[in-house]
Order: sequence, then structure tokens, then C-alpha cells
Amino acid sequence: MKIFHNPRCTKSRQTLQLIEEKGADVEIVKYLDDTPSKSELKEVLKKLGMQPSQIIRKGESIYKEQFKGKDLSEDEWLDVLVNNPKLIERPIVVKGDKAVIGRPPENVLSLLD
Repeated sequence: MKIFHNPRCTKSRQTLQLIEEKGADVEIVKYLDDTPSKSELKEVLKKLGMQPSQIIRKGESIYKEQFKGKDLSEDEWLDVLVNNPKLIERPIVVKGDKAVIGRPPENVLSLLD
């Protein structure tokens, strides 16, 4: 199991705590420091069953200032996420060929069965 984690985010911390309480082995990826490549992000999105535009944090100032209202292709949004990891919704938890966004943290329970 892998968590794309931001230690400063409450939901991310709660999700990680839930995983640890269940005794699952987890690899922690601090994605703001260790940003996933475009191909890694594509793979995660495939496991989520989502498009890049669906995991953008639209409340972030960088989104509002630089990207709000822009009509970008999904591939262009992927580039935006790789170049601006702060815009990636968090946390994302991956296990095998499945992934969930830990909002709410209880979403991760579906991967722990």
C-alpha cells in the first residue's frame, strides 16, 4: 500500500493514521518533495478511474490565479499537476490495481479488506 501524503494536511494525517491503526504496511510518498512523474500519475489516475482534471484542488491560490477558467486537455492538466504538485488532491492511497482519495479518510477502508 502506498499513500501520496502531505504531512501538513489534516485529512492526509487522518488517513495515514487509519491505515496504521489497521496494521497495514504502507509506503509514504511525500509527493510535494517527491513529485510523481507523468507516467506514475497516469497509472495512479487509471487506478482511481479518474481524469487529471478530477483531482485538481480548485481552492488553491495557484489554481485560481493561473488555471481557473482555462480549457485544457486532460494531457495538459496532467502536465499542470506534475509541475504544480500542490494542486494534486490528497491523500491518494494505492493498493494493487486500486486507488482511492482519502476524503473522507474512511474511503481507505475499502482498500484494507
